[in-house]
Amino acid sequence: MDVRFLGGAREVGRSAILVNDSLLLDYGTLTGNPPQFPVETPEPEAVVASHGHLDHVGAIPSLLSGDRRPPIHWTPPTRELALTLARDTLRLHGGTYDCPFTEEELRRVTQVSETHGYGESFEAAGHEVTLFDAGHIPGSAHVLVDDGDARLLYTADFHTDDQRLVSASTARPEADAVICESTYSDVEHEARAAIERRFAESLRTTVWEGGTVVVPAFAIGRTQEILLVCEANDIDCYVDGMGKGVTEMLRRHPEFVRDADALRRAKSNARFVDGRDGQRKRIADQNTVIVTTSGMLSGGPAMTYVPAIRANPTNKIALTGYQVEGTPGRDLLERGRAEIDGRVMPISAQVEWYDFSAHADREGLLELLSEYRDVPVFVNHGDRCEAFAEELNGEGYRASAPAVGETVEL
Repeated sequence: MDVRFLGGAREVGRSAILVNDSLLLDYGTLTGNPPQFPVETPEPEAVVASHGHLDHVGAIPSLLSGDRRPPIHWTPPTRELALTLARDTLRLHGGTYDCPFTEEELRRVTQVSETHGYGESFEAAGHEVTLFDAGHIPGSAHVLVDDGDARLLYTADFHTDDQRLVSASTARPEADAVICESTYSDVEHEARAAIERRFAESLRTTVWEGGTVVVPAFAIGRTQEILLVCEANDIDCYVDGMGKGVTEMLRRHPEFVRDADALRRAKSNARFVDGRDGQRKRIADQNTVIVTTSGMLSGGPAMTYVPAIRANPTNKIALTGYQVEGTPGRDLLERGRAEIDGRVMPISAQVEWYDFSAHADREGLLELLSEYRDVPVFVNHGDRCEAFAEELNGEGYRASAPAVGETVEL
């Protein structure tokens, strides 16, 4: 089996792995200005997508240009999330370099889509493929590829602890080699229960003191997780941005969430904002909690809420996810000011950050890899892939960190 890394190697973003020159695993985008895409434009016979995040599926429609029509295999939520992201990319950047596909190519995605549940093996480009629950977001999957000679496990993004929205990854299928993500290879997450307690107490305190809390959250997974936390702690909230539609969509796929009844209650507990007639500014003046995109303050309704609450030190901005260097969210954490909607603004409101990550930490990565001590491990999807591979080798593994464009043979 030949495995070629077209992106996501020694970096986070534009994940793309070509197996035997015929089966493509993921085809994502590296968010930036300008965005980056996988280093080659392959012509696979089939595509398998691990989960519906931009860095794994953001460029998939571009594989359907010309007369190419490879089938795309994924779980039902991943299909819907990928289409949602693609429509948003087309709406914001269509016709520019930032959008590598056309409306026609996006339409073709629905024609070649083939959905699968967890544990159901299927044939793709002459390989037997099986998806296993990765515990990252609804529909996320570990991908096991068998070409008859070797079995490759591509972990993609995963979490080994339960979240309120999805259960932890537990599947450990037999494999002859593993490609493992390493996003948090040097991080130990604080216990989720402790994070939730601090988060809920902080929100209650701010509202009790007469302030407003803006909770920037990623639309896919994080918004729903925060709504579940608010409902469980009897905190009323508003929800705004793309996360509204994603929440509605996930309710149509109850088999891919941990507790469908809890998600129903969380949706009922949150008031959906349509943004008409100055509604957002009126809400920002209330003593309340607002969960909204974007998670890194780079766009979305947060561009209205943050300027409206920034000057009052009683108010609060509670960031809930990793803030990439160069984003307004990162600038706000490090400098107390950020460029919001084209204007650099000092922020007097309090700023806090909570680690609601949906990735395994170092302990979780080692927990999964402990089941694969005797097979080659290829570390990808991280800022310190080479260092983590060296650390694994020191523990007796056979690990390496391939570079973008590199091919390995199993």
